[in-house]
Amino acid sequence: MIELTVNGTVRQVEVEADTPLLWVLREQLGLTGTKYGCGIAQCGACTVLVDGQATRSCSLPVEAAVGQPIVTIEAIEAHPVGAKVVEAWVAAQAPQCGYCQSGQVMAATALLATTPKPTPDEIREAMTNICRCGTYNAIAEAITLAGASL
Repeated sequence: MIELTVNGTVRQVEVEADTPLLWVLREQLGLTGTKYGCGIAQCGACTVLVDGQATRSCSLPVEAAVGQPIVTIEAIEAHPVGAKVVEAWVAAQAPQCGYCQSGQVMAATALLATTPKPTPDEIREAMTNICRCGTYNAIAEAITLAGASL
């Protein structure tokens, strides 16, 4: 039995220790806002916050997350920075198809939690998630808007 703290709630799951956190979140806990994209930690659709850090959950063994707070997109509006990011995402109309957006929001939240007023270069450097629709300019605008409100 593995014990995780997800979105402020202690949860127990019976899985192998090397099971990717993504599958535990989606299949065991029913938190399907975190998406599967590539499975090799490249695209970022699976990004969640683990101890405040943007983390690609598709490549993180669940045992590596034990004892650390995990935040998924389902609870991001309860996060003080995350709420501002979501508000700015809507104002900037950042999403197009929306598939990558939960991971983008999580990565932006992690960035703004440590760098509240990022420069365009800092945004480009931190936001390594892939968007097949190419909404990078709208995402950068949303991050700048959110930062201005912090």
